[in-house]
Amino acid sequence: MKITSAEFTMSAVMESQYPKDGLPEIALIGRSNVGKSSLINKLINRKKLAKTSSTPGKTRTINFYKINNSFYFVDLPGYGYAKVPLRERKEWQRFIEEYFETRRTLKGAFIVLDIRRDPTENEQMIYDWLERLELPAVTVLTKADKFSKTKAAARAKEIENSLDRGEVTVFSAMSAEGKNELLKFTTSLTIDEKMVGEKE
Repeated sequence: MKITSAEFTMSAVMESQYPKDGLPEIALIGRSNVGKSSLINKLINRKKLAKTSSTPGKTRTINFYKINNSFYFVDLPGYGYAKVPLRERKEWQRFIEEYFETRRTLKGAFIVLDIRRDPTENEQMIYDWLERLELPAVTVLTKADKFSKTKAAARAKEIENSLDRGEVTVFSAMSAEGKNELLKFTTSLTIDEKMVGEKE
C-alpha cells in the first residue's frame, strides 16, 4: 500500500458523532503514552498530523484519520493512566466499548504495547474482547529503537510467549521498522472494501 493522502477528520465521544460514509476502519488501542500517535504519523508519512504528547492520558476522544479517502485509522484514548480521575476513566471505557460493540465498519485493530513493558490483564482482556467480536488484531511493539536489535528481538519473543496470541510486530517510529508489515495488515482488511492506494 502507498499512502498518498491523510487528514484528521473529527473527534468523537459518542456513536452519533462517528463518520457516516461507511468506509472501513482500523482501530489503534493501547495504554497511555505507548506511542500510538507516533505510529500513525510514521504509517502515513506525516510528522505532526496525529498530535503527540509527553503527558499520558491527554487523548480523551476517539480521533478519526481518513487515509487515501478510502479508510480510517481510529486512535482510541489510552487506558491505564492512574492520574486521570476514576470517573473519567470509566467514561472513556464506556465510549470505547460502545465503539467496538456497535461499529460495523470496524475491520480490525492494532493492539499497541511499549516493548519495554510487560503485558497486563488489560491487554489480555482486549484480546478476548476482539476475539469475541471476531475482529482480527495485530500486536505492535513500539519504541523498539530504545533497544539494540538483539535486545529488541529478545524482548519481542518474551512478550510473544507471554501473550500467546500469535506473532508480534516490532515497530520503531525512528527507523520505520515494522511499517511495511503493518501496512500489509491494513491492506488485507481494507482492500476488499475499497482500493486503498497501490500495492507494494
